[in-house]
Amino acid sequence: MDHYYSLEVWLPITFNCMLSLFAYYVTLRLIPKVGSSFIKAHLFGIDLNKTNTEKIPEAIGVVTGCMFLIVMFLFIPLAFGPAILHNSHFPYDELVKMVSALLSICCMLLLGFADDVLDLRWKHKLLLPTVASLPLLMVYYVTFNSTTIIVPKPLRIWFGFSLDLGLLYYLYMGMLAVFCTNAINILSGVNGLEAGQSVVIACSIAIFNLCELSGNLWRTHQFSLYFIIPFISTTMALLKYNWFPSKVFVGDTFCYFAGMTFAVVGILGHFSKTVLLFFIPQIVNFIYSIPQLFHMIPCPRHRLPRLNHDGLVDASKVQFSSDEIGHLGFIVLFIFDKLRLIDITYKGNTATVNNLTIINYLLIKIGPMHEEHLTTVLLTIQIMCSGIAFLIRYPLASIFYDIS
Repeated sequence: MDHYYSLEVWLPITFNCMLSLFAYYVTLRLIPKVGSSFIKAHLFGIDLNKTNTEKIPEAIGVVTGCMFLIVMFLFIPLAFGPAILHNSHFPYDELVKMVSALLSICCMLLLGFADDVLDLRWKHKLLLPTVASLPLLMVYYVTFNSTTIIVPKPLRIWFGFSLDLGLLYYLYMGMLAVFCTNAINILSGVNGLEAGQSVVIACSIAIFNLCELSGNLWRTHQFSLYFIIPFISTTMALLKYNWFPSKVFVGDTFCYFAGMTFAVVGILGHFSKTVLLFFIPQIVNFIYSIPQLFHMIPCPRHRLPRLNHDGLVDASKVQFSSDEIGHLGFIVLFIFDKLRLIDITYKGNTATVNNLTIINYLLIKIGPMHEEHLTTVLLTIQIMCSGIAFLIRYPLASIFYDIS
C-alpha cells in the first residue's frame, strides 16, 4: 500500500495527463481543419438520417489515432524516468510491453483506414485483428504466461480450485482482440454512438485501474492508464464533432483503433476477463445480430435506423422471400417472434422484419425518437451496464471467488 503514494506511481501518470490534455486541444483544432482534405480525397459520406445531402468527412478516426500515437511516443521517455531513478536496472519488460502494444494499435489503425478506403470484406475484418494481436500474445507469453483461472466456488467440486487452460487461454485472448475491434463497429449508425460508447468503456476501465492501483498488480494497471488516458482525451475531442448533428464520421478506422486499444490494456494489463464486463451492451448486440451476421436471414449493408416523415428515427427493416432463407432462418424467426424480440409481418411469400441490432430493438419497443435522444438513451444504457459490471467485479466476485 505504501507504493500508492509514491512518485513512481503518480509522476508518470501526471506526465501522461499533461500530454493528454495537450492532445485534446490539438485534436480539437485539427479535426475541422483537415475535413476539407478528406472530402477532396473522396473520403466522405452522406448522413442517411438527415434531409440534406451535405458531404461529411469520413474516417476522421485516423486523426485521433495519430494524435494518440504521438502522445504515446512522446510519453515513452517520461514513463521510465522515475523507474530509472528508483531502481538500478532499466525495466526492459515494461518497455517491450509498451512497444508491442503500440505496434498492435498502429497495425489496426492502418488496417482500419485501409477498410475505409478499400471497403474490405467481413472475412478480412476477422482475420486482420487476429494477425495484429500476435505481438501482444507473444509478449504476454514471454513476460507473464499465466493461463490459470480461479474456478467459481459452485464449480470447484468438478474442476478444483484452479484450472490451467493452456493454449485455450491464448485462443480466448486472440478472440477478445477480434471481438473488441468489431463490437463497436456493429453497434453504430447514429451520430455520436461509436465515440460515445468508447468514452464510456474507456472511463470505466480507467476507474477500474485507479481502484486497483493499491493492489499487488499496480504496475499493470498503471500501464493500462498510460494508454487509456490519452485515448479518452483524443476521443472526447472527436465526440465533440461527431455528436448530433455530426460534422464528421469516425469510420471503421476509429472502431478498429478503439477496439484494439481496449484489447491491449486488457491482455497486457492482465484483466482480459474484466474488460469484457464493460462490453455488456456490445455482447448483447452481437448475440442479437448473429442471425444476420451469419446470414441465416438477409443482412443489408446498412442496418442503421431510418428517418421517418416526422423527422424522427425509426427501426430499419429488411424484406425477403421465403426462398432466401433456409430452415435455420425459419427457426430463428419463429423463436425470436415468440420471445417478442422482433417486429415481423408477413405478406404472401414475403416477410418484413426489423434489422437485428439493439438500436432497432429499442425503437420497436419504445417507438420513434429524435436521433440525439436515441444516442443519449443508448449511452445511458452503456453507463448503467458499467455499473452492473462493477457490481459483478467486486461484490459478486468476492462471493464466488472467496478463498477463505
